[in-house]
Amino acid sequence: MWRHSGHALAEMTRRGIAREVVDQVLRAPGQRLEERDGILALQSVIEFPDGRKFLVRVFVNRDEPPVVVTVYRTSKIAKYWR
Repeated sequence: MWRHSGHALAEMTRRGIAREVVDQVLRAPGQRLEERDGILALQSVIEFPDGRKFLVRVFVNRDEPPVVVTVYRTSKIAKYWR
């Protein structure tokens, strides 16, 4: 259903975000935000194995089929949660 760009896969590895976490956000995002130029931000607060909570943001190009273009996590939940 969702394709992942090479950049998104590299960022997931670099940032220590498991594919399962990204898939969880894609399946049931806490929020869906329209960004710019056809980009949709899907985000959820996720508790990581070390017990800390992060906002995981998954950016999807809305082309058909949709493509995950990048992923990151942040501890600044209040900054991005609307």
